[in-house]
Amino acid sequence: MSSRERILGRVRRALSEVPGDDTPITRDYLRVHGDRGAEETVELLAENLADYRALVHRCSPDELPSLIGRLLAERGAKSVVVPPGLDAGWLSATGADRVEDTVASTAEELDRVDSVVTACAVAIAETGTIVLDGSPDQGRRRITLVPDHHLCVVRVPEQVVSSVPQALEQLDPARPLTWISGPSATSDIELDRVEGVHGPRTLEVILVG
Repeated sequence: MSSRERILGRVRRALSEVPGDDTPITRDYLRVHGDRGAEETVELLAENLADYRALVHRCSPDELPSLIGRLLAERGAKSVVVPPGLDAGWLSATGADRVEDTVASTAEELDRVDSVVTACAVAIAETGTIVLDGSPDQGRRRITLVPDHHLCVVRVPEQVVSSVPQALEQLDPARPLTWISGPSATSDIELDRVEGVHGPRTLEVILVG
């Protein structure tokens, strides 16, 4: 008997007395910590995003194109990858070359792109987390993992929730979900932090409301 067979056998024995799928799952856990209004929830999101070393900006919808243009210019971005469903007006104030997200795009090609601009599916205030679900205005997962700079737009307050349980209620578990809490980072045994190992070195979040 192989190790795999032993492990699966133990799992089957452990599940032998578990009720069937018709048994309701208890979900009486705490869904949110505290009683916050919409404005307080957005403030908590901004605070936790900054705590994770994301750069947070705020603007009105009318100011969004100029802010995106300025942030890309400040980074010296000459190229930006664009999801197919992104609002074209968001990039109307930038002169950076737009790179389309296509099936044929390789990791090497995406690595040569300076920045990526996306929307998001939901943002979680208590954890400072941005969630992408691969919708047309967010694109495929790889375009937000390979370029070194990710600029993400969050519509407030409608895309902001307080807690993870509330976010899960709005997300489709069958979609390719990417959960982002700050720029990509890791630490070695000496606790030296290195950013940009598994994804963008810089995450900038624009709260539009």
